[in-house]
Amino acid sequence: MGRDAKFVVRLSLEEERLLRGLISTGKHAASVLSRARILLKADAGVSGSGPSDAAVADAVESSASTVHRTRQAFVEQGLDAALYRKKPTNRQYRKLDGAQEARLVALACSAPPAGRKGWTLQLLADKLVELKVIDTISHECVRQTLKKTTSSRG
Repeated sequence: MGRDAKFVVRLSLEEERLLRGLISTGKHAASVLSRARILLKADAGVSGSGPSDAAVADAVESSASTVHRTRQAFVEQGLDAALYRKKPTNRQYRKLDGAQEARLVALACSAPPAGRKGWTLQLLADKLVELKVIDTISHECVRQTLKKTTSSRG
């Protein structure tokens, strides 16, 4: 009893018809079509445990881990979860708005502090906080912001 036996795919006639319809139209993302093929190949039918992950992976030209994750999603969460990815929830929002970015670029292009040859990322971050442009900011955020601007700092 390998890791395949835990997640046995048993498709209803309606689910099988839906998956075959998805594949025949071909008007979906390649990942959705691939998962539909995986589920059709992994179907155990009324009895039995169905083919192994490796056998399904060979048949649909995918990896065994993709087959395993697709089976697991189908058994635990249903057909939609197995076919479609969840939307990412870790959206990264911009730390600086346009006006704040302009202040950062102007500061980076200005003369460095006394006793310094040039601005460091940490000096720029500290100066933005000191000037109350923003409450807190990391040197990495400063680096990424300056990297995407087309202005020359020299």
